[in-house]
Formats: sequence, structure tokens, C-alpha cells
Amino acid sequence: MGPITPLIQAVEQAGSALELLRATAALAASGDAAAAPTLVEVLGFNNPGAAVAAVDGLIAIGTPAVDHLLQLDPRNYGARAWAVRALAGIGDVRGLELLIEALLTDVGPSVRRAAAKGLGSLQLQGLASDQRAAVEQRCLEALLQGCSDGEWVVRYAVAVGLEGLAQGSRWPPDHHDHRRATAALTQLGHADHEEASVVRLRAALALQRLTT
Repeated sequence: MGPITPLIQAVEQAGSALELLRATAALAASGDAAAAPTLVEVLGFNNPGAAVAAVDGLIAIGTPAVDHLLQLDPRNYGARAWAVRALAGIGDVRGLELLIEALLTDVGPSVRRAAAKGLGSLQLQGLASDQRAAVEQRCLEALLQGCSDGEWVVRYAVAVGLEGLAQGSRWPPDHHDHRRATAALTQLGHADHEEASVVRLRAALALQRLTT
């Protein structure tokens, strides 16, 4: 029996919501990759507190957790929504499809928000230049569509995502995609196009950081 086994068993044997929360938090704190399958399972237990702890643990585990997250049943909406948060925090490019789908189609604003931020912070350093360019293009297209989201919290996250994408990319200032990103931020920062002042301020900050 390895040191992680009792922590996994505590989650599996939890008899109440509070016990599940405490057991999940302890398992998440281990940082052990062997905890990933159990933490992913917790995402579908309809226990928000435990799910938050599981997401934190999965993000801490990082890349080894991604395959388990991608194997979730797409019909389990609750689990998939939490998985989007975890994948956004991990930043592994294998989560690209799910993040794009979540930003463009998910019914939950908090899920779309997480996806937008995640698309701006994917870790692309290990990709070949052509693959990296293709991923950056897909992220940009999704974020540009997200500019018209009906919820200001999502548009705020889109501004964050656009800034992160433009900063992390290899686009020079005169690159077509860099100009498209800054044009979208300019629009989000203009009162004629964006009613939420907090979004306008965040877009303006992103532009300032990208142009200095």
C-alpha cells in the first residue's frame, strides 16, 4: 500500500458531504499524480466544495492529470464544467478543443470565463512553429467570437485572454493577428461598444501592456 492509498480510500469511503470535502482536500494537497483519477471522479459528485478542492489538486498535478480530464463523459455536464476550469489552469494544449467548445457553447458564464482565460495561457513552448501558429490562430478566433458574449464577466476574461495570447505569441506588432487582437481590445475598451466599465478598463490595461 503506497502513501497515497489511504487518502484515496478516505475519498471513496466518505459518508457525508463534509467528509468528502475534507478527504478531497487532503488528497488534493498530496500533489501525487496517482490522485488524479480519484480527483476527476469527485468532479461529478455534485459537491461544489469538494469539486473546487479537486480542481486545485488537478491543477497542482498538472500535465499527468490531462488524460483523465479528457476522458470524462461529455454527458455529465457538471463534471465537464469543472474539468474546463482544471484544464484552463493546467494550460496543456491537449485541452484546446474542450476550451474552445466551452467558450463558444457552454451555458454557464463561469465556465465560459474560465475557458477564455485558459485560451490565453496555453503552454505552447514545446510545439513546432507551424503547430504553434495553428493553435494560436484557433485561440484567437475563439476569443474574437467571445468578445460578443452576453455576459460582462466573460468579456472581461476575453480581454485577459487576448492579452495573454498576444504576449505569449511570437507575433510582432505589425503582424496581422497582433493587429486583430489589439483591434478587439480597442473595441472592448470603447464605450460605444462595451457597456461595462470594468471591461473597458481591463481592455485598456491590456492595450497599454501590449503597446509599451
